[in-house]
Amino acid sequence: MTRFLRNEAVTCQEIFSFAGEQTRARCLDRPVLAIQDTTVVRSDGGGGLYLHPTIALDGEDGAILGLVHAEFLSRESGRKADRRKKAVADKESWRWIEGARQASLVCGAARRLTVIADRESDIFAAFALRPADAHLLVRAAQDRALEDGERLFAHIDALPEDGRTILALPAKTGRPAREAQLALRLAHVNVKRPRNGVVAGFPETIAMNVVDVREIDPAPGETIHWRLLTTHQPATLEEALEIVDMYRRRWAIEQLFRTMKTKGFDIEAVQIADDEPRSKLVAAVLVAAITIQQLVHARDGDRNKPLRPITDAFELEDLPLLEAYCAKLEGKTARQKNPHPKGSLAYAAWVCARLGGWTGYYGKPGPLVMLNGWKTFQAAKDGIDTLERFRNV
Repeated sequence: MTRFLRNEAVTCQEIFSFAGEQTRARCLDRPVLAIQDTTVVRSDGGGGLYLHPTIALDGEDGAILGLVHAEFLSRESGRKADRRKKAVADKESWRWIEGARQASLVCGAARRLTVIADRESDIFAAFALRPADAHLLVRAAQDRALEDGERLFAHIDALPEDGRTILALPAKTGRPAREAQLALRLAHVNVKRPRNGVVAGFPETIAMNVVDVREIDPAPGETIHWRLLTTHQPATLEEALEIVDMYRRRWAIEQLFRTMKTKGFDIEAVQIADDEPRSKLVAAVLVAAITIQQLVHARDGDRNKPLRPITDAFELEDLPLLEAYCAKLEGKTARQKNPHPKGSLAYAAWVCARLGGWTGYYGKPGPLVMLNGWKTFQAAKDGIDTLERFRNV
């Protein structure tokens, strides 16, 4: 492993590009959500090393199609003072624009492409420079000036409700599952260009649509309020709810980061001082963590929908070993049988879950169980490959 990480012929860009090429074919004629976010790899007192990936999801079933793009950022403390003076392309926030551009390149064959990000990506330049074949959906962070001189947040607050809906929220640490009643407001706005000279070449206004979602009578500390800016044009309550559902799919990248960290690969505990080999290891872990999340999503299957193919996360050559493991792991009862067809990702997910310690009886296998099973499978595969090489010597 050390030789691999310190090999100059191995680069993070090659790892990311290879993964992106595999994702490209899976986007063909699908509604694709390209979700991007940033996470810390190594913290250093206000600075450190950060990773910014963009992943592709199927807009209909939420399946992770793969990695689109990723880049590393080295941050230093005390850099905010001069950020307004820098050209857009020289700013750290350029990563949001580059993520959208890469999504357009990799997912260009998608039926519809929507690039989704949270509040940090609310920058005027992202809308001004968005690819022509991509929609944007971001959570507003800036109370921007509108064309008529009004402020964005005040304008939204003054609007009447367009309808209400109930949102089921899963349980989390310290909070049981609950239902939230939400009010929705829709608006079309023309946002003015910021005053700083860095964006002087951009349009004076950009048309956006707003879907405002806020909870009615929230419990203390549990308030939901999302101001969603988008280039989609929702005209009805149903279309607005589609926008909300798309934004909620952003949780997939948060789950991916959890799998990379303490809930899975634990990259934060890596004891590698040099950034270059550390980055290569993190790049490989990112690709592997996407595979784990693909398995978690595929674990239940759905006989009413087409199942994802095994090639989303494995090679076709892996199928005989998966089938051999399946035959060994299956028990006599129906709940100990693999219910999924061979060649499907759900079939492979069942095998990995059983290898990871899941009995088939209690609960659903999560990322850690899938990770343990996937590691066991990969170790067996490596052992077989080694034996084959010795036989051919």
